[in-house]
Amino acid sequence: MLQPFSTRRNFDELSEAEVLALAISAEEDDARIYASYAQQLRDAYPKSAAMFDEMADEENTHRKMLIDAFTARFGTVIPLIRREHVAGYYNRRPVWLVQNLGLERIREEARRMEHDAQRFYLAAAGRSSDTATRKLLGDLAEAEGAHEKSAAEMVEGLQIDGEDSEKTAAHRQFVLTWVQPGLAGLMDGSVSTLAPIFATAFATHDPKTTLLVGLAASIGAGISMGFTEAAHDDGVISGRGAPWKRGLASGVMTTIGGLGHALPYLIQDFWTATAIAFAVVFVELWAIAWIQKRYMETPFGKAIFQVVLGGGLVLAAGILIGGG
Repeated sequence: MLQPFSTRRNFDELSEAEVLALAISAEEDDARIYASYAQQLRDAYPKSAAMFDEMADEENTHRKMLIDAFTARFGTVIPLIRREHVAGYYNRRPVWLVQNLGLERIREEARRMEHDAQRFYLAAAGRSSDTATRKLLGDLAEAEGAHEKSAAEMVEGLQIDGEDSEKTAAHRQFVLTWVQPGLAGLMDGSVSTLAPIFATAFATHDPKTTLLVGLAASIGAGISMGFTEAAHDDGVISGRGAPWKRGLASGVMTTIGGLGHALPYLIQDFWTATAIAFAVVFVELWAIAWIQKRYMETPFGKAIFQVVLGGGLVLAAGILIGGG
């Protein structure tokens, strides 16, 4: 029933041939990304560049092994299927988004890439009915795990012991399951409800009516966002956690984002309530800009432009519509 919310296919709907084709295209993409990292770092960090060169070569080797496995079982025509066609499979960030970042950030990006690849191969191995293919996919999962460790130790002198690694994995899981969906919901709820709430406020000058519209808009947006988040990724490949947890986080925070500037209309004096609601909106938009910088890796200037200007335009539209 939830499938119409997503235009991408779930991983468990793919055939074995499609899983192998997806793996081939993913290895090709990752090899190109690692080669780009190596080129970017070669002058300032030659050792790290050499590590990325090795990783790119190994990804190309993996791609050839997967092509051999595919042709042996399914023939020479490989379906065109990529990460963006499958729900829950993270798209890689374009190279230009990390060109100006330091070695530590690039290293962390490589760790994330290898972690995602390892999860994919483990899931793919569990789906395979062919012994040789299952062994190949399991071996590739081990290789990607070794890459992740190499990326973690790429900065000279940096070592991560087992306990720290577990803490890092637990923190990453918490961010993926709860923080990111919640932040996305907060941003959506805070901005999308501005127009209907303030249009109603300036059209009626009635705090009670405005409050009811605000409650309806906030709760309705929360339900919509919650179902959408739960439906678009089953968590099998991405490891983002149970869909219901992510849907709950997104839905609740979307509702809270809208209620922030709806609840001031509990105050019976219209202009007092509106002044407080304006102040809440100002705080919300600046907080969202900071959140985008902190968790979504958006430059602060760009976040301010997108969120504050965009939110201000939505707010202005609501006021103009209601006041007219």
